[in-house]
Amino acid sequence: MKYISTRTGIEATAPETVFQGLAPDGGLYVPEIGPNRVGSESDRDNPTLNDAKSTLNDPNLTLGAAEKFVVDALFGDFPEEVRKAAIDRLLSRFPAEDPIPLLEKDSLHILELFHGRTGAFKDVALSMLPVFMRHAAGGRRVLVLTATSGDTGSAAMQGFAGVDGTEIVVFYPATGTSRIQRLQMTTPSEANVHAVGIRGNFDDAQAAVKRIFADAAINADAAAHGITLSSANSINTGRLVPQIAYYVLAGAKLAGKDGKAFDVVVPSGNFGNILAAYYAKLLGSPIRKLVVASNVNDVLARFVKTGVYDPGPNFTVTNSPSMDIRKSSNVERLLWMISGGLDGDFKRACAETTRMMRDLSEKGRYELSESAKERLFADFEGGVATPEETEAEMRRMRDAAGYLVDPHTAVATAVAKKLGYPKDGVPCVVAATATPYKFPETCMRAYGEDVLTDPPPSFRELERLPVAQTRVCDVDKIDGEVTRLF
Repeated sequence: MKYISTRTGIEATAPETVFQGLAPDGGLYVPEIGPNRVGSESDRDNPTLNDAKSTLNDPNLTLGAAEKFVVDALFGDFPEEVRKAAIDRLLSRFPAEDPIPLLEKDSLHILELFHGRTGAFKDVALSMLPVFMRHAAGGRRVLVLTATSGDTGSAAMQGFAGVDGTEIVVFYPATGTSRIQRLQMTTPSEANVHAVGIRGNFDDAQAAVKRIFADAAINADAAAHGITLSSANSINTGRLVPQIAYYVLAGAKLAGKDGKAFDVVVPSGNFGNILAAYYAKLLGSPIRKLVVASNVNDVLARFVKTGVYDPGPNFTVTNSPSMDIRKSSNVERLLWMISGGLDGDFKRACAETTRMMRDLSEKGRYELSESAKERLFADFEGGVATPEETEAEMRRMRDAAGYLVDPHTAVATAVAKKLGYPKDGVPCVVAATATPYKFPETCMRAYGEDVLTDPPPSFRELERLPVAQTRVCDVDKIDGEVTRLF
């Protein structure tokens, strides 16, 4: 599988995309993949793709088998033993027989993605990324830079803790994250992991990290110290690709019970998780509609409704902090695909993506072409839940189904209900992206009582661990926090 950059079409292998993170031209790497890749008429007699169709329709599919299907398809440039080692490491960290359960609650199918060590959906990919990174690095030292709105940071620190040849520094908003999220980032004490609170928001941290990747002087300084900079955010293909398996797995579980097609609702911040669902659809998973669920930082919901990306001037700290994002990196990959990439017209896709990224920088907004809008509207829909609606939905799910949801998942179930899902007898899968135990303050407010009575062992330990990460800086001092680690 060949990868190319969204800006100028630079080509790379899968290991190169993992090692580099961001493409040298400032774009993101995308696989050359088109619609109906699996199961089209022309592929009817292709034994490899026929095997794939069997995988996609196997109601007994396991997480390991789903990951094998995905990484074999998109990470075939990695040796087979590396792919196997990544999957084995994942499964060793998810010892449950069914690590990603699909539960039916209040007519929705809840895909629980939070049974990893930090209680968020990112634990899956970040259990695998260090294996891919070590192979891609080929013995070179790597400093992983990560911006987080709350969940990526802790999962990345857990994933890379103690991994030879790597260091990781996580930048998180000093205010706005939950107390549990902060403890998960400030209590790790391994020598190769670092967390820095910033006096700013996720967009500030992400912009700074991207700028550092593009800074020739900083990169030259790193190289002089024998260090290469990379990323653990979903701008890195090693984060994005393993997440595709969530939706392959959900589709297979539904195939034997509820018919083929299903809709997906994802609480969305940096657009990586719902983009993974879109890639699952391109690989043949029978997803009908992809629904973006936003909080009041609603740039993504507005974008999929209008084809205009306009972050606007307002930023709000909400009770679903991992979605408090206005500039979502992974949208760039979608722009490239629907602007010509899916049709094999890479030159047009790169030109259109570059135009829109320039408009965002210079005008603060961009608009899709009419043909790209048509493609966007065919696949995506969006909706918004306010903080008040989010907490009301948490109570409603408890009362209606006896089921506790975290505020991010509540945004998704609220949006699903607002938009009338499930529709037409088609199952609706909601991505439950975090455990309620990550957000006890919101749960206390929503439920009016302490209903979180049985925290996972890793959460109980947090209260007893000393704080090891105490650094806080202004946004304009982030460069120094990176270079001090050279």
